[in-house]
Amino acid sequence: MRAITATLNLTALRHNLQLVRQLAPATRIMAVVKADAYGHGLLRSVPGLEEADGFAVLRLSEALTLREAGYSQVLLLLEGVFCADELHAAAEHGISIVVHNESQLAMLEAKAGSISRPVSVFLKMNSGMNRLGFRPAEYRQAWQRLRDCTAVAEISLMTHFATADDERGITVQLEAFDTAAGALPGAVSLANSAAILRFPEAHRDWVRPGIMLYGASPVAGQGATSFGLRPAMRLTSEVIAIQTLEAGESLGYGSRFTATETIRIAVVACGYADGYPRHAPTGTPIAIDGQLSRTLGRVSMDMLFADVSHLPAARVGSEVELWGDTVSVDAVAEASGTVGYELLCAVAPRVPFKVMD
Repeated sequence: MRAITATLNLTALRHNLQLVRQLAPATRIMAVVKADAYGHGLLRSVPGLEEADGFAVLRLSEALTLREAGYSQVLLLLEGVFCADELHAAAEHGISIVVHNESQLAMLEAKAGSISRPVSVFLKMNSGMNRLGFRPAEYRQAWQRLRDCTAVAEISLMTHFATADDERGITVQLEAFDTAAGALPGAVSLANSAAILRFPEAHRDWVRPGIMLYGASPVAGQGATSFGLRPAMRLTSEVIAIQTLEAGESLGYGSRFTATETIRIAVVACGYADGYPRHAPTGTPIAIDGQLSRTLGRVSMDMLFADVSHLPAARVGSEVELWGDTVSVDAVAEASGTVGYELLCAVAPRVPFKVMD
């Protein structure tokens, strides 16, 4: 059996959730577990997050899975429902929905007399991200229609920040939200991971931590450990061969790396079919037996290469950490021109997971 394994650390999840609680002590926590808990496994991960006040997911099937597993917290569909059948199921199982467009609002009005019980709604404002939500000028009217609709129970207010992770911050969007929402009653949910870490004025009633729960950074150029976060996933494999290249010899597909001197190479059982980024360049950090090194050449479907010239003890069977405790997923992502979110979500189904508590 190939040695590649992803290990989920539930203690790290609990630690990161507790950090959210410390940063935003007066708020409720809506733990974002969409995309199969950012690639960590939905039902594997929620035991480490069960102290959260709610869980946010994308698909109705994810919410139903959590209900069927016995989780009684608030469950929120981040894109709402898309048909009457989904609305009926959400009502039956006590699942809250985001309402972000006219068709969803009209569906609630049309089904007011037929759903089993009223649903709780998070009314989304498009305060500047221009992705989902009612524009500020439309927001109060949408809220009034929801209030008048017998299909609707509690109404919460929300928006999503586009630049909470960079120097532009949230000022413009926060002002747009506060001006338009004004004194409308209802709990307010604004802060994603970056805003939780950087802008306490946005914490309000509900915070929505996502990537920070899994121990990766939401802020480019600022590592997760600087915020006190711990990685929840460790992706490891092993060395399956050792090669020696002489000066002038090249390595792998496309001969993308050519040795300028004698160099010792480890062949690692991990490739892009496992979820490692194919575009990771020479120099991407990697760890062999706990010692930092670098990748070389082009990543293959099932293998990649690491420089072990400075690691004489490296051998066939040596442990390789692709990301985790020694090599942060953010460092691999930065070297590869992407973000930690993508790498965590891209771990392939063929990679076995084990859970440690």
